[in-house]
Amino acid sequence: MIKSRSWRPQGARVLVGTVVGVLGAALAGCGLQGPESVPKSAGASVGTAPPIASAQVAADPRAWQGPVTAGVQDPGVDPVVTSPEPRLPATLTDAQGTKVTVEDTSRVLALDLHGTLARTVFELGLGDHLVGRDISTQFSEAAELPLVTGNGHELNGEAILDLDPTLIITDTSLGPWDVVLQMRESGIPVVVVESSRSLDNIDDITAMTAAALGVPEAGELLADRVAGEVETVQAEIEAVAPADERQRLRTVFLYVRGNAGVYYMFGKGSGADDLIDAVGAYDVAEEIGWAGMRPVTAEGLVAAAPELVVMMSGGLESTGGVEGLLEKVPALAITPAGENKRFVDIEDSLVLGYGPNTAAVLNALAVAVHAPEELA
Repeated sequence: MIKSRSWRPQGARVLVGTVVGVLGAALAGCGLQGPESVPKSAGASVGTAPPIASAQVAADPRAWQGPVTAGVQDPGVDPVVTSPEPRLPATLTDAQGTKVTVEDTSRVLALDLHGTLARTVFELGLGDHLVGRDISTQFSEAAELPLVTGNGHELNGEAILDLDPTLIITDTSLGPWDVVLQMRESGIPVVVVESSRSLDNIDDITAMTAAALGVPEAGELLADRVAGEVETVQAEIEAVAPADERQRLRTVFLYVRGNAGVYYMFGKGSGADDLIDAVGAYDVAEEIGWAGMRPVTAEGLVAAAPELVVMMSGGLESTGGVEGLLEKVPALAITPAGENKRFVDIEDSLVLGYGPNTAAVLNALAVAVHAPEELA
């Protein structure tokens, strides 16, 4: 299983949960919309990533100039079980230590910052049990479900109650938290899964989601499938990435919302560090001691001297594309990444979701890092 790999100390999960919570609060508090509210190209070249194993890897990835969009190839929902029969009632202890008994899964809401939980429900074969969605749930099979988030990623209690859910699966990445407590107090079973997202705990979150739905065996099948897909793509990435990490592109992950003046660099324990390492790049944030989610500073960027910047597509678009970002963050313009305009953007809802699409996300980013011409 994926969690068996020691990607980082377990204590880092607390930090990741904090980062996710802060990120959700920043989005909702600024009134920012989800990925459907902004174009995805952000002025970069647009393409769908081929398998990294068959991509034409650049002889010198440092020589590439210009931005690219890491186009994730999503084959669509492929349930591990067709029409599973939930075994109910199901009793479990959620990630907050709350004992929850689920007696009815006919009307489900699965809500989080990345849309990961709703996708997991679909992949478990129970997508037709979902009655609503959050703004990050963008894949076509769920796109027509009514929204229960407004003002960015803010939960709307009235919209939730109007859908009369019999089960809510969520985490702490959406708010206000009082809405979740209100749902629980109204008698709706609420299962809270771990908010952190990393390669370590994909199977844990999958298992708890499946247990809440009364289909634990389907959860095991899905976790095994995702683990196998991730292991396969990681082996393909390792085959093309420089063996010496000093030869790998110095990379940082920036989270920005230009219209709200939000500029953060993600560091150790943020989930972005896993991502950078996994695609065969070099995580500069760890080198300079940058932990969690911290506002960008000129000193931090100069110390990092990134050769590559990874961003959410909506964030890059919110600054007016690469040129606008470099104007707003002058220190970035004098880094190697800024001078070469070496930016990779990827769809907001996918990049840090760490769910059923993880292998496809890793593949798309790896192609953008090692074979950018494939996406031009």
